[in-house]
Amino acid sequence: MADFAHTELAQLLGVTVIAYTVLMIGIGWWSRSRVHDHEDFMVAGRRLPLHLAWATILATWFGAGAMLTATDTVRAHGLVGAALDPIGAGLCLFLAGWLLAKPLWRLKLLTLPDYYRLRFGARTEQLSALLMIPTYFGWIAAQFVALSHLLQLIFGLDPTVGILVVAIVGMIYTLLGGMWSVTITDAAQIAVVAIGLVVLAVAVLGDLGQGSVLQGFDALVDRTPEHRLALVPTQLPEFMAWFGVVSVGALGNLPGQDLTQRIFASKSERTAMWACHIAGVAYFGLGVFTLTLGLSAELVAPGLADKATMTLLAGLFLSPWAAVLFVLAVMSAVLSTIDSAILSPASVLAQNLLHPRWPAVDLLWLNRWSVVAITAVSIATAYLGKSAYELLESAYELGLVSLLVPLLMGLRTQLGGERAALASMIVGTGLWLLHFTLGWESFASPWLDRTGVPLPMAFTSALVAWLVYLVVARREQPRVTAA
Repeated sequence: MADFAHTELAQLLGVTVIAYTVLMIGIGWWSRSRVHDHEDFMVAGRRLPLHLAWATILATWFGAGAMLTATDTVRAHGLVGAALDPIGAGLCLFLAGWLLAKPLWRLKLLTLPDYYRLRFGARTEQLSALLMIPTYFGWIAAQFVALSHLLQLIFGLDPTVGILVVAIVGMIYTLLGGMWSVTITDAAQIAVVAIGLVVLAVAVLGDLGQGSVLQGFDALVDRTPEHRLALVPTQLPEFMAWFGVVSVGALGNLPGQDLTQRIFASKSERTAMWACHIAGVAYFGLGVFTLTLGLSAELVAPGLADKATMTLLAGLFLSPWAAVLFVLAVMSAVLSTIDSAILSPASVLAQNLLHPRWPAVDLLWLNRWSVVAITAVSIATAYLGKSAYELLESAYELGLVSLLVPLLMGLRTQLGGERAALASMIVGTGLWLLHFTLGWESFASPWLDRTGVPLPMAFTSALVAWLVYLVVARREQPRVTAA
């Protein structure tokens, strides 16, 4: 693969990638005709049918973390590495359909901080927006970094330049059509992702099985050491760490604008609920292919590099045309996450922070400039140099510790008001910042680790925030009953 950039295949890939990028931008240009006001831009006029609603949720979720970094993690650690992706992230979609979809859709919101304003008051809205927006910078940056590495591997493009190219492309078609262009391109991109994963998995398993995919799967199970096939650790300390990662994936993005924005955009509450459930099933289905490839890598190519497992497998086992398809699948997975992840915090920035201060300014104009601002900050985050997986995991954690408790307590109970919500947000965020700054990977690490059972930092911080909510709520009445 070292000389890949100098082959004829590279030229074919270059032409194909350019054509594909132009097509995506063309879809965004076409979608702009559907955008007449800020509601069209932010939630597609609340008209998404089921087939588009679940496709855009799935495409948003199945990005660099699910397709690239999770595969690398499983290759290195076995199936226990699937804790965040696909186990945690997949469970999140089912929980969203069960707990959030119907009550949130009925409120006819534009952003999730709108809910915090209705249920708890304006100060809670502003704090939730300030806490929510930064959780996306790491996530978006993770996609920039992942795709820039792919461009470097194939074309020899410097990652510094690659990050900028990826960011500009994602920003352009997000700007053009908002939620409409994001949704339509998502539907096309997730289809390419699925085809690319199936083609690569069939090629790798066929090699293992000497031409038979089924025999290849049997060989994978037989030749993989038993400890690498264990999905859940059996030792208590390792299990607590594993559970902590699962909880971050399953709960951390429930209070996320990217997920709830698609709930708001669905044409009915039933559509919103089923879109989450169908996307969850499909997410686990695609996740099976990434896990299979991660485990297979050590058998078909021992000593494979720690990163870019999927890309290197594609170079080893795919024909030139299939390799082109795979590259488009990776691009689709990452770009479909980028546009959604940019639009979500941009909507919050425009709706909940900028518009209340400048109500006379057109909200659609504010949304578009917010897209540019979010992209710029995410580029800066990508240049910090952290790995995609670390950025992704940290972004999930802040949502879990700061926003989950008031969201669930406010939606599912009548207990608590503004003070309870603010107190839980501040305490949960403070605990997370303390541990993150000091580098403690488990809760109160210097003291509780001595017991031999380290507690998951983010999950335990959320539990403390919940207790604070309950204590403060006993002294006040709820402002509004949202559900």
